[in-house]
Amino acid sequence: MIVVMRVGTPEAELERVCEELSTTFGVSPERIVGKHKTVIGLVGDTAELDNMQLKEFSPWVEQVLRVEQPFKKASLEYRNGEYSEVWVNTPDGKVAIGKHHPISVVAGPCSVENEEMIIATAKRVKAAGAKFLRGGAYKPRTSPYAFQGHGESALDLLAAAREATGLGIITEVMDAADLDKIVEVADVVQVGARNMQNFSLLKKVGAQEKPVLLKRGMAATIEDWLMAAEYILAAGNPNVILCERGIRTFDRQYARNTLDLACIPVLRQLTHLPIMIDPSHGTGKWEYVPAMALAAIAAGTDSLMIEVHPAPAKALSDGPQSLNPEKFDRLMGELGVIGRAVGRWEIPQPAAALV
Repeated sequence: MIVVMRVGTPEAELERVCEELSTTFGVSPERIVGKHKTVIGLVGDTAELDNMQLKEFSPWVEQVLRVEQPFKKASLEYRNGEYSEVWVNTPDGKVAIGKHHPISVVAGPCSVENEEMIIATAKRVKAAGAKFLRGGAYKPRTSPYAFQGHGESALDLLAAAREATGLGIITEVMDAADLDKIVEVADVVQVGARNMQNFSLLKKVGAQEKPVLLKRGMAATIEDWLMAAEYILAAGNPNVILCERGIRTFDRQYARNTLDLACIPVLRQLTHLPIMIDPSHGTGKWEYVPAMALAAIAAGTDSLMIEVHPAPAKALSDGPQSLNPEKFDRLMGELGVIGRAVGRWEIPQPAAALV
């Protein structure tokens, strides 16, 4: 349930209403400050609350609405139709991810392999216009015999790449026991597809302050995904980014997964949270990545995650879906054409794309 306050409601009145809602009805009021109005979200047992009674609670109350979706804080209704934005602190400054901001690009290898490789890759993707470096220190793999990542030592390498380039760092947490170490290095904490419904991990991630990138599970419905986001939001962290990375369907012969670009307009109607698309995992083949990345921008994504490796054939994980730096340079030039057409591109065209 949300209480929409009138434009210009005095601060003292907002504080009074929140205090009395809490003491009178036993709910937890959460103030959501929009561009024009302040909304008070009511968290708790609101089933018996009467809309008209709440509307008469203060002359500054404009309307009272019930959030009909099972995901409450993730719902677009909860913010009275206003889309949220996630601000990420990076060495180069704050970067905003959201519907009303330029598209941000995340790029880098699936796994951190060694210092030379990760720093060289970071420098190349930054030169092409990426704002964030992705790289796995801890890697969840289908096979127990596949490369699992270098673990804590890889976090030191990501920190070195961050210092050398100024890029923000996005890396995955698999185990709550590693969360504190990851938070020291990561600017955004990623929860991978295999852990999307690891609810104890979601609660722990939601209790820390760094923004969270929540990847969609391989067989998750959109409602499953948004309910997982709800766990993070309910734990106190409002900075959640949703990442579509392909779902498992009946045809896996030609692509690794089915990239669900239709989720973009669907999510726009359901949630205020920012959206990222990962065409690398979504297709599993580098040849398909450019087309899906271009389509994602046209469909309205807020961000892209693209795998880049200096020598994909030698990559320890996910080489077939990784672009080499030269292909990434060209792709960024192509993305700029669509990005500028939709008014959401502020990345200078890389020199390699002009050749």
